[in-house]
Amino acid sequence: MARVVVDVMLKPEILDPQGQAVANALPRLGVTDVSSVRIGRRIEIEFAGAPDLDRAREIADKLLANPVIEDFTIHVHEDATAEVA
Repeated sequence: MARVVVDVMLKPEILDPQGQAVANALPRLGVTDVSSVRIGRRIEIEFAGAPDLDRAREIADKLLANPVIEDFTIHVHEDATAEVA
């Protein structure tokens, strides 16, 4: 099974109130060296056969992201066991 990951983020010029709230809370945790936080979404699409990046791009463009305020990137997820929580 092939997995394609779509990461969706607000465009840099769009205000991110959720990210701003996290950035404002960090000093209360003793973290003072972070200047900015942006919050996004990660969507995983599993294909039955080979990963179809063109199809994933179409899905992201038409359904997963709002192209007016969001950008997205797509990549093939290589190995789930290599991730560290």
